[in-house]
Amino acid sequence: MESMTTNRRNFMAGTLAAAGVAAAPQFARAVGANDKIRMGFIGVGNRGSQLLHLFMAQPDVEVAALCDVYEPFLSRDFSKVAQRYKDELGERIPQLGETFPKPPKLFKDYRKLLDDPEIDAVCIATPDHWHALITIDALKAGKDVYCEKPLTNTIVEGRRMVQAQQAGNRVVAVGLNRRGNPSYRKLAEELHGGKLGNLCVAHAARISNLSPNGIGRQQPAEPPKDFDWDMWLGPRAFRPYQYNITPYKFRWFGDFSSQVGNWGVHYLDVIRWMMQETAPCAVSAHGSKFLDHDADIMDTMAVTFEFKSGRLITFDMLESCGGPIFPYGEVEIRGAKGVVYADERGYKIIPSSAGQFQTWKKQVEPEDFVVKEKALPDGSSSVSTGGLIRNFLDCMKSRQAPFCPLEEGHRSTSFAHLANIAVKVKQRLEWNAETERFTNCEKANELLSYEYRAPWKLG
Repeated sequence: MESMTTNRRNFMAGTLAAAGVAAAPQFARAVGANDKIRMGFIGVGNRGSQLLHLFMAQPDVEVAALCDVYEPFLSRDFSKVAQRYKDELGERIPQLGETFPKPPKLFKDYRKLLDDPEIDAVCIATPDHWHALITIDALKAGKDVYCEKPLTNTIVEGRRMVQAQQAGNRVVAVGLNRRGNPSYRKLAEELHGGKLGNLCVAHAARISNLSPNGIGRQQPAEPPKDFDWDMWLGPRAFRPYQYNITPYKFRWFGDFSSQVGNWGVHYLDVIRWMMQETAPCAVSAHGSKFLDHDADIMDTMAVTFEFKSGRLITFDMLESCGGPIFPYGEVEIRGAKGVVYADERGYKIIPSSAGQFQTWKKQVEPEDFVVKEKALPDGSSSVSTGGLIRNFLDCMKSRQAPFCPLEEGHRSTSFAHLANIAVKVKQRLEWNAETERFTNCEKANELLSYEYRAPWKLG
């Protein structure tokens, strides 16, 4: 038996090395092909509940533990949720009340969950400012990690997470769900194969007209008695509780996230993936705030990313106005031979017409591809996140790199941080992707990280 164990360990180490994922530490349980994967879920509010249900749909997953700072979310008792949350947030409050084959362990402190040797992996769906700390602690505890997007709250956090994975030797998947979508995966193969020729320019926009009141105005208040506000704040500076910060609306406050991070990172990740670009060499941004509400981020932004290849990506964040921007889809990518419009439902390729002085006819055939799955009410496809989750679970067993590994998630999330920094300092910023620092603005470099509130420290 000892010889078989040794041979398996050597085989796994070789597989991992080839995939860029190092062998699991001795103290971590090896998950076999037919084993149930014992998952812990940290953050089980709106998005956390959605992920919980998608994991529960997988036959090889056991929901072993839940963790949250709000007692009704933790106990899954909808009747105990504050009525004000239900009135003001509606469907953003999960219905709760799931039936588990085996009652999961419940934790209010994620560190105690990570101490449990029976947990194989964790799904992290807390507010964004917690992602780095919990991921790093999970890696140190020998857990594999599925971390929801946006991966981080700062660029420095992302690099520290990558370093922790390299030291902790675990599988980490980032929830940029379009990486798991069959339409985008097919399109990536076609574009990488040169179907549209050289890809020159790409454009995306997040449009959600919040005029005139945005997230409204609220006075500081006492949180519900069963809500641990101090733990929710974690490493961020203390501020009084407001009902339009959490649950859900924290992404309109720069200390906790941003809408470029919340939505823009999806589109920017797709475009970066399709164009095979790692990082921009420069970024510039313009922004305005038209809405009269408590949010401290811009509601209107226009961002341009420049690359050494000469390519350009533009992104618009539009929450003060509405109306469609493309004839189809959520991203536009233009190549020498044509243009493609794509989203999770499918894509359309439209051939280019010859310009001045050119005599060629169309260089690519038009193409329509449709994902054969019913779309969700918002037009998205549940197969995207489901595909990403299935891939993560498979990678836990094979020890291969997932569809969206940590380095890729960090690079894509950095686009959002670069945009937010550029709009704050109001200048074109030049970016060194190797050192991950700006070369022409020290004020911008000061925004790459922040000082954590005691006792929290970035590992």
